Amino acid sequence: MEEDAKWSWLDTSLSPDVRAAMVVETMTDDEKFSWLYGPMAVPFGKFEKPEGALGSAGFFPAIERLGIPARQETDATLGIGNLNDVRPGDTATALPSSLLLGASFDPAIAFETGALIGSEAHAKGFNVILAGGANLVREPRAGRNFENVSEDPLLTGVIAGNSIAGIQSQSVVSTVKHFVLNAEETGRVMLSADIEEAALRESDLLAFQIAIEIGSPGSVMPGYNLVNGEYASENGFLLNTVLKGEWGFPGWVMSDWGATHSTEKAIRAGLDVQSGANLDTENFFGAALRAAVERGDVPGERINDSLRRQLRSLFAIGAVDRPAVRGGSIDYDGHRKIAQRAAEAGIVLLRNENAALPIAKGKRRLLVVGRHADLGVLSGGGSSSVTPTGSVKLPGVSFVGLQIPKVYHPSSPLHAIKMAAAAEDIVYLDGEDIDAAAKAARGADAVIVFAGAWRTEGMDAPNLDLPDGQDVLIDALAGANPATIVVLETGGPVLMPWFDRVAAVVLSFFSGNGGGEAIARVLFGHVNPSGRLPVTFPASLDQLPRPGQIDPASVVSNPGVPVDGNIVHVSYDIEGADVGYRWFEREKLIPLLPFGYGLSYTRFSYGDLVLREAGGQLQAIVSVTNEGPRVGAEVVQLYARFDAPTGFVSRLVGFAKLELAPGETGTTEMTVDPRLISRFNTDAKCWRLEAGTYHFSVRRNAAETEREIAIDLDEKNLRP
Repeated sequence: MEEDAKWSWLDTSLSPDVRAAMVVETMTDDEKFSWLYGPMAVPFGKFEKPEGALGSAGFFPAIERLGIPARQETDATLGIGNLNDVRPGDTATALPSSLLLGASFDPAIAFETGALIGSEAHAKGFNVILAGGANLVREPRAGRNFENVSEDPLLTGVIAGNSIAGIQSQSVVSTVKHFVLNAEETGRVMLSADIEEAALRESDLLAFQIAIEIGSPGSVMPGYNLVNGEYASENGFLLNTVLKGEWGFPGWVMSDWGATHSTEKAIRAGLDVQSGANLDTENFFGAALRAAVERGDVPGERINDSLRRQLRSLFAIGAVDRPAVRGGSIDYDGHRKIAQRAAEAGIVLLRNENAALPIAKGKRRLLVVGRHADLGVLSGGGSSSVTPTGSVKLPGVSFVGLQIPKVYHPSSPLHAIKMAAAAEDIVYLDGEDIDAAAKAARGADAVIVFAGAWRTEGMDAPNLDLPDGQDVLIDALAGANPATIVVLETGGPVLMPWFDRVAAVVLSFFSGNGGGEAIARVLFGHVNPSGRLPVTFPASLDQLPRPGQIDPASVVSNPGVPVDGNIVHVSYDIEGADVGYRWFEREKLIPLLPFGYGLSYTRFSYGDLVLREAGGQLQAIVSVTNEGPRVGAEVVQLYARFDAPTGFVSRLVGFAKLELAPGETGTTEMTVDPRLISRFNTDAKCWRLEAGTYHFSVRRNAAETEREIAIDLDEKNLRP
């Protein structure tokens, strides 16, 4: 290697853009093209792990002549992935699912857990991680919902953006994904998500825009799906016009693995890198792209632009100046505690009749029921799967030739309950024998039943029922003992036909490898639950915009193989921008549980809502008082609606989490992003705030208003 003194781009006083341009000017064509396509960097079928690769999702070789480190890329939405033990003996901290992070409504926790992921990646030698899930939850049966934050653009953008910022604070690039409208898994490589531009701008695109503004991710990853008939990875409107043009995104666009479909069209549309090229039908960005440049069909400057974008992102977050080296120290015990605190902040108390929770110390005999509650907590499947040491792997599904196990993280709820409870006798049954479980329930002071609904990448759930007869089990336990408490471990909403017959319901989603302890601490009152639903729980499938689903038998293609069948068009214009709770309000539907819902072990009251304009921005001020006996946190939710013919139903336009001691009053100020109370004008290509009377309300959840005030606003046009 040359001496550092000759590498003028290592001068940290220069801007990332200048440093990147200097490197590109010095690169040879071979060096450039080595960074335009890369393989899935694990032993796979006939493919071997590339020389120099750590064994992970992707690898791009070091440019040693210029002092540029290799790009080592790993899946890491919920922790550093190690699918199928491609790095034997490796371990990692498993964080709670993104839905549980969304349920916390806490940007600080999002940043802290993001920094945790980034620090572990850096210590393991990775400098790019495939994190930052920011798709809106449009289809509650979708298999990958647990990787995303919520159904709301503001909540999703703020939480995902802060997570990305946390990751990149550790000199590790984060993606934001999957851009955009990657809302279903069944047939995802042949599904065209069709929607009008204005509705897309006001929903899914806005979530990504907010996340990018807050987190400044180094890379954006499009999804497998098509958007309005064009593959997301070669959709010029999305990548060039919106992302790189209007938003001025300076980083690079990488394809998902096996999601590149062309050479000239893709590179011209804004795709910069073909990822997982060995999963594609051909190496589109290798020899084919090089030949296109030589013919003059693709400008050489477009290649330089791709390289500048990649290098700029690496320089911007310090990945070149502070290179990741495998073998760094990791405080796994400390990280497990952070994961536990994150789970505690997001767990949602959905029902608590007659103060069944927290479980009183006088309970002498407890019955714990639920498959694998003695082993650990359920996690989601697929490329985001994290396998800490001690995880239990059960048969799952096959995906792209790989076996996707059903993983239970090593945090036994049963063990944690025994540590937290003062009961003299704690009995555990797996619940396979329903009659035996019901019989045991009759003699218990309280019954805690763990129920789960596994979700995984690559397939959607056929319905929202709890599988394997768990509804029947819960019904039998509730009939035998009125003090039955249900703990739900799910990857999204589920139906609860037994909801009114149980004493309490606690929702933990997928809670990570501190989840068992977090659940127990909530059950026994060591933690006052403060999570709020990031998604609406419908009362039935009939309430959904699309009650039916794509027939899995008709869409059998997977990433990396030719599409077997016709493109399937799915209309998201049914709900348009009114995703989730907005759809329910618009259609006057009453869900089982609304967005933003959650109970506490204490009581909160609200003062008056005050609105003021300051510095051209609208601010909302409200005070909250803890009138109950316990320290607790309230999630203040600010909504706005505009009743004009061109207006909109209620939208979340602000939120804040206040932790208060008994008797304490706290005040929060929430600044309203004007895009949230505007409509996107496709003719003028801008956001337009119409003149008129706007109604603002502070609510406990999307359906429960505490204070409301109206204000007249003048017309205003905003940038895209």
